[in-house]
Amino acid sequence: MTDQPEEFDLLVVGGGKAGKTLSMDVARSGQRVAMVERGMIGGSCINVACIPTKALVTSARAARQLRDASALGLTVEGGRVDIDLLRAHKQDVVEGMVAANRQQFLDSGLHLVIGEARFVGPRTVRVALADGGERLLRGSDVVINTGTRPHLPSVPGMAEAGVLTSDELLRLARLVVLGGGTVGVEFAQMFALFGSAVTLVEGGPRLLTREDPDISDAVMRVFLDDGIDVRVGVAVARIDREADGSLRVTLDDGSVVIGDDVLVAAGREPVTDGLGLDVAGVRLSERSFVEVDEHLRTSAERTWAAGDVAGSPQFTHVSLDDYRIIRANLAGGRRSTADRLIPYTVFTTPELARVGLTETEARRAGYDIQVAHLPVAAIPRARTLRQTQGMWKAVIDTSTDRILGAALLGAEAGEVITSVQLAMLAGMPWPALRDTVITHPTMTEGLNLLFASLESSPVR
Repeated sequence: MTDQPEEFDLLVVGGGKAGKTLSMDVARSGQRVAMVERGMIGGSCINVACIPTKALVTSARAARQLRDASALGLTVEGGRVDIDLLRAHKQDVVEGMVAANRQQFLDSGLHLVIGEARFVGPRTVRVALADGGERLLRGSDVVINTGTRPHLPSVPGMAEAGVLTSDELLRLARLVVLGGGTVGVEFAQMFALFGSAVTLVEGGPRLLTREDPDISDAVMRVFLDDGIDVRVGVAVARIDREADGSLRVTLDDGSVVIGDDVLVAAGREPVTDGLGLDVAGVRLSERSFVEVDEHLRTSAERTWAAGDVAGSPQFTHVSLDDYRIIRANLAGGRRSTADRLIPYTVFTTPELARVGLTETEARRAGYDIQVAHLPVAAIPRARTLRQTQGMWKAVIDTSTDRILGAALLGAEAGEVITSVQLAMLAGMPWPALRDTVITHPTMTEGLNLLFASLESSPVR
């Protein structure tokens, strides 16, 4: 390798959703593009996060359907969870998507560089190649898209005990889940449905603390129905590996939980250490995320950051929108992250889907509000599905009749929330959703019922 860098129109460090999509798009336009990836082709979403997790969620839901088959008039015999088949199912989904991504990279014409990148100057990285050797690369524009990794809290005995993170497939066993956020609740319920004895420990006062208390309470009721032992308001004091291989988890209230595995789901931290970003002139926040403005520009000239590492909400669909913003701005646009309406879904069973403000947030912001409530059991489609757990709620600005936000806990909520999101983006008043003619029987039809629960208002 010489000290003369290879020149590219665009250099992307990290191949997550934003980075890989931008790289392929720009490469297809005829520009010279290099994307450096440590080795996780397609990013964490495909390899260890969204895709494998949701593949397993599908299996867990099938296990529940088999368990409850008699309610549907069916007798099922011999249904059991096979860990080897589960692994094969997950791997088949992941490997298929990884292969598709690799082929898309090649077809786009981008230069895929597998190795470890470190900045050695503005817009210039030295890459320790995975198969040996080095390359020096420089981009006219550079995008940092290195993502996040699971955060391991400082708990005595944790490192020695050898606990697991959400990036790893767990064995079926007695499972202790540390953390009641999105990742923790998804994994806890998934393995409970697979037959594991699950204890979930959350240091906060309730599960899913970003949600309204009534929504958190509804999720708690579902978990208790599934036999999950939920401990809230307690923290882990120590973890010890016992002589028989089990893990002894001591909580700060003096109680003890025994598990065969411990899953740590205590949030994620940015992958910025070792990148040499100070040499590149890129500033980091106090929490080590890359600092960006609303256009996703960093403190360094013609250097951008996208996705989790930029402090964006940690969802793949947000990373994809970060790609749209940077792509437009590379072409001279002024697209920004301001006022994005970002939905998300927690893939429990039933699903929890959210968009906009919670009731708590709306009141704190000073809005005069109405709140619509609906038990999912009131929706005809839920009854035909035999999936009546959950509740829906929507928050309305009484001065404008506009929808400020919604939380839907129920079957197919992740699909229905898009209808609410589109209504909010269009500025539709809530009576429009109340009176829209929606196919019967569908879960989306529940929006008619949800908004009909509010005080009467003339048809608009």
